[in-house]
Amino acid sequence: MTLRDPEALFFLLLVPLFVGLAIFAAHRRDAATLRMGESPLVGRLVVGRSPALRATRATLFVLGLTCLVLALAGPRMGSRQETVKKRGLDLVIALDFSKSMWAEDVAPNRIERAKAEISAFLGSLAGDRVGVVAFAGETVEFPMTTDYAAIELFLRDLGPEDMPVGGTGIARALLASQRLLERGAKGERAAKVILLVTDGEDHESDPRVVASEIAEKGTRIFTVGVGNAKGEPIPDRPRGIEGRSYLRDRRGNVILTALTPEAEATLRDVAQKTGGVYVRASKGTVGFREIQR
Repeated sequence: MTLRDPEALFFLLLVPLFVGLAIFAAHRRDAATLRMGESPLVGRLVVGRSPALRATRATLFVLGLTCLVLALAGPRMGSRQETVKKRGLDLVIALDFSKSMWAEDVAPNRIERAKAEISAFLGSLAGDRVGVVAFAGETVEFPMTTDYAAIELFLRDLGPEDMPVGGTGIARALLASQRLLERGAKGERAAKVILLVTDGEDHESDPRVVASEIAEKGTRIFTVGVGNAKGEPIPDRPRGIEGRSYLRDRRGNVILTALTPEAEATLRDVAQKTGGVYVRASKGTVGFREIQR
């Protein structure tokens, strides 16, 4: 048998002290009783005066105190203590904050659903360092940290309307994510991962070229494609804002955001080049559960 906290046994030294105090108090009561008159007569008149009852109470108190101390010591049987080494994880979440993430093909919309699933994902981590790259045409970064509550606060207060430049710069986001990993490196033993969540194509540069460069540095990229092939209208402002409509082109037609086969092929290639996995978000989810598997 082993004890989790053997120092707690020192509290057993209090047991003789309480026993001594109980005996002293009993003698004081007996002396006071003798001053009142004959002991048998007083015993019949005073409630709770029975010596047997007092002895039972004292015994139960001592036993209870002893059991409490033993419980604090934490006795354990049939087990052994084993040190498990954890490799650790350095993770950067690159999240698309373009206005098309306001589309509502997942509830309540793409960006809010992604934030909710990121929050649940962070709840499954323990001590791993996480950073965030929010991107559209430019990036907004949150440095590597183990303070997951601070990350959730950062994401909660940020929306597509806050991004300085519109667009979907995936290659730019991947480069920023790798720089963030390198600046906040936990050590050589920490696995380095980028989780890219986006709903569009990069018309600036080819993310596959960047992915090949990142793969050489030992970083894996997991990609999540959000949206559907048929297209979804893009609201022109966040939910709950009065006068909300949909984005339109110069001819007045409603603009649709679609996850095209070409975009999916690119995201799949980006993941595969680095040993990662591509997941397509299904209706009602953004795909973090699949990534966790």
